[in-house]
Amino acid sequence: MNEPLGLYIMASMYMIAGMMHFIIPKMYMRVMPKYLPNHKTLVYISGIIEILLGIGLCFPSLKNLSIYLIIAMLIVFLITIHLYMLSSKKAATGIPKWILILRIPLQFGLMYWAWIYL
Repeated sequence: MNEPLGLYIMASMYMIAGMMHFIIPKMYMRVMPKYLPNHKTLVYISGIIEILLGIGLCFPSLKNLSIYLIIAMLIVFLITIHLYMLSSKKAATGIPKWILILRIPLQFGLMYWAWIYL
């Protein structure tokens, strides 16, 4: 347990985010681009991945791999979900455009947060 507290906070955040995919899957399905198939399956798979990556951050032997995969996941989410929500009023689900725009740099902040623990 020599890792910084921030790493465990990040791990908890991804595990909780992953669990939310199972608690409120409809919220996640609403923001999925139409061109992606099997929205419910993809929501569950992404939830499992987030949980596993969060757990991986807690094990020194898996930490670096988990960090690289978290960064890759955030890039995929940025390209598929966040930009789609900006381009589609229905996908925005009533979230004001200025909040959707602020989420873009937030993704890069989350990537940087992971990167600093390599």
